Amino acid sequence: MDAHGPRRERWIDEAAGPIVRPYAMTRGRTRPIGEPLDIVAIIVGTGRAPGEQMRLPREQRRLLTLCRRPYTIADLASEMGLPLGVIRVLAADLIDQGLVGVQQWSPPTAQVDQNLLRRVLDELRAL
Repeated sequence: MDAHGPRRERWIDEAAGPIVRPYAMTRGRTRPIGEPLDIVAIIVGTGRAPGEQMRLPREQRRLLTLCRRPYTIADLASEMGLPLGVIRVLAADLIDQGLVGVQQWSPPTAQVDQNLLRRVLDELRAL
């Protein structure tokens, strides 16, 4: 007790972060159901709204809001300040519910100029 009344204990300070532990957000799961999501997997909302019976946790609602535009798993983790494993589990649940999907990324196909490659090779040999 101090001069202002009973002393309240503080379990964490302002810089310590959220009180809710990451495993609580995923109901104790550490791995997503189904295929694991790569950190560069691009997640985007499908436009489908959650059903009335579907009660999404706050973190999944925020993830769904962010996924109105394409985001990688790594960018979502950074934006939300959550571990990659948590984002993978939350995103996999939303994929399973049909609320977000994974966009397939393919590298751009470039026409290789054979003459340019020959000239480069010739110049390297000349060195």
